[in-house]
Amino acid sequence: MSTEDTAGKEDNNVSVCANCGKGEEESVSLKACTACKMVKYCNRECQIAHRPQHKKECKKRAAELHEEALFKQPPPEKDCPICFIRLPALDTGQAYMSCCGKVICSGCIHAPLYNDQGNEVDNQKCPFCRTPMPNTNEEIIKRARKRMQAGDAEAFNMVAGHYADGTRSMPQDWAKANELYLKAGELGFAGAYHNLGNSYYDGRGVEVDKKKAVHYFELAAMGGRGNEAARHNLGNIEGQAGNHDRALKHFMIAVKYGCNYSLETIRVMYSCGNATKDDYIRALRAYQTYSAEIKSKQRDEAAAYSDKYKYIE
Repeated sequence: MSTEDTAGKEDNNVSVCANCGKGEEESVSLKACTACKMVKYCNRECQIAHRPQHKKECKKRAAELHEEALFKQPPPEKDCPICFIRLPALDTGQAYMSCCGKVICSGCIHAPLYNDQGNEVDNQKCPFCRTPMPNTNEEIIKRARKRMQAGDAEAFNMVAGHYADGTRSMPQDWAKANELYLKAGELGFAGAYHNLGNSYYDGRGVEVDKKKAVHYFELAAMGGRGNEAARHNLGNIEGQAGNHDRALKHFMIAVKYGCNYSLETIRVMYSCGNATKDDYIRALRAYQTYSAEIKSKQRDEAAAYSDKYKYIE
């Protein structure tokens, strides 16, 4: 089969090299184009040779795939491993435990740490693994670093946050924080990509680079269970550019994930004529559904005790 015969066969189901026509039946190992997934090649040389013919269609399809992935609703946040109720998206509604690497809701954290009179109990322990709570900053960081050695993405993000803020007796070092945020993102924690995106957007430890900021916000929005804050940022960026339809898509996804700021923004868009009444009603119902899924008596009691356990806006 000639090159002319195979040219234009942009179908990943056809097991022949798009350039030379060799097929898998000829003991050739074919690999799909990583950008568009539509064609296959038997080697790098064939891919380069076919590039002039394939470039335009490849870019078009790659852009379509990116859009599909970008605007796909991520799965909901995982459940608390103790009460088995969906974890809240709000930072104060959950906490990462550096002893066991579990993320536990505010209600399950608060309940065993205080008695019926609201006083802190002695010998506080992790609600999940029952390891005694650390008493010093050094112990907290030591445990986190041990989790990092095990490849725990959230431990990398936690330590990065302490470098960024200069907390837990850590020196403030944005360069180190960004390095750890990147590692945490690569290991699968979407929120770390959001934090890195903020660094590029605001110029913290790096030069301001809005394109890189958007890149990392998108990785955060698409990665794992997604990140509602990064999604909200993308909506704001699209809205500022006048792309209200795209902005609304981002905000709607964020609302379903529990972002109250996105709900409020959709309300403002409706009042300005950039969203319809139906759009706002759908967003409001989505947020109500999310609120019902995360609500519990124990979490309400924790939130009433202190704002540090607040789990919903």
